[in-house]
Amino acid sequence: MIVIAYGTDFVKNTYDALTASDIKSSLKAGFSVSIKPNLVVSRPANDGATTHPEVVEGIILYLKDYGVRDIKIIESSWVGESTKRAFKNCGYEELSRKHNVPLIDLKNDSHTTFSRDGYRISICDQAINTDFLINVPVLKAHCQTRLTCCMKNLKGCIPDSEKRRFHSLGIHKPVAALNMIIKTGYCVVDGICGDLSFEEGGTPVQANRIISGRDPLMIDSFCAELIGYRPDEIEYISYGKEMGLGELFSDSTPLLELNTQDEHAREIKSGQISNRRANKNAGGHSNKYSGLIEEDAACSACYSSLIFALHRSGGKLRGHTLGKIKIGQGFKGKTGNGMEIGIGNCANGFDKYVPGCPPKATDIVNALKLLR
Repeated sequence: MIVIAYGTDFVKNTYDALTASDIKSSLKAGFSVSIKPNLVVSRPANDGATTHPEVVEGIILYLKDYGVRDIKIIESSWVGESTKRAFKNCGYEELSRKHNVPLIDLKNDSHTTFSRDGYRISICDQAINTDFLINVPVLKAHCQTRLTCCMKNLKGCIPDSEKRRFHSLGIHKPVAALNMIIKTGYCVVDGICGDLSFEEGGTPVQANRIISGRDPLMIDSFCAELIGYRPDEIEYISYGKEMGLGELFSDSTPLLELNTQDEHAREIKSGQISNRRANKNAGGHSNKYSGLIEEDAACSACYSSLIFALHRSGGKLRGHTLGKIKIGQGFKGKTGNGMEIGIGNCANGFDKYVPGCPPKATDIVNALKLLR
């Protein structure tokens, strides 16, 4: 089961997503719980690289109301970055004080070596010696692995020496093996404004959604499609499936969406800045993007899918013969000529449109391929 909560009240949406989820089937009030965000760099969450503290606050509030008292936030930033600085600059020191939840810098932690699927991997003890690990990644693109989400976020649970070694080993298989060793209790994905192309942020795309579920492989395969990739294009997902980590997302996977009316009833506001910024800065595509889109009261989740799809398509759109790509609630009931394409259910009056509310970026990419 996957639960998605839309909207801009990130604390409440996270709390509501967990309340509606199946986390209760495995969580007990007496457990020690470790929350693992993504603080790879010391940059604020609105840059698209790090986990919003509001998401973690929603988790803490849910856990406390559930009866959990032993809660920690654990993390180890990237090699060369200070986790303590990231805790401070990303808003986690304030969060720790507010809720009396300790911050654990895994760079200072002891570690134990485990063997799995031909790999010997040293893992920080705080990540292993917990009853329940809640993985809180950012849904964003990655310059090497294309996607970084639940599975890759666990790299923050290993010593810096192992982080370097993972890259020398080809990164994908070790990431899959790591997930076979560290048992994730639950995943809560910060899908608010992940970066368009780079794991360290800089071109955020506002989507305003929280995604939760038990199976990190299922969540990652679902999230891959949200940013324009088939799951089999992400190697560590394929390796995780081969190793028996979990199941891939499919049409039969239960999917519960919350607050859809709230999200679809409003136009892009805060998201407008980030998405337009992504148009301007992402890999020199500014003229291409601005010349392609006609937006009228588009929801952030729908618009973000289009931006990821255009970026994914890249230079392949050169020489296209399409008219403007129409997106937004302002196109409800409208029609267009045969050279125009609509994005999302609001634009279903166009001869060519991509269904979904919101559509996945992969579906938009496939539609654009057919129209070139």
